[in-house]
Amino acid sequence: MKTVNIQMAKTHLSRLVDEAADGVEIVLAKAGKPMVRLVPYAAPAKPRTPGLFEGKGWEAAGCWTADDHALDESVAGPLFHGAVEESPPAAEKS
Repeated sequence: MKTVNIQMAKTHLSRLVDEAADGVEIVLAKAGKPMVRLVPYAAPAKPRTPGLFEGKGWEAAGCWTADDHALDESVAGPLFHGAVEESPPAAEKS
């Protein structure tokens, strides 16, 4: 990073612009206090083109049909894989 006083920047603006375009970060200061930064110009991004992937996606034949058998098994079975279906006997109080 290179800090340059505004008075010097007015004299050497062309050279400073060339340096900033080459990737050198230049900070313009007024009385030693940083004020602004010179950065290279970046062209704005092009707007997105809608429909770029139209017709390139597909879905399986049965992707939207419900599998009731798997649903019934999940409701009838334990909530977690490996879960104990019976609770352990309650500990007796002394």
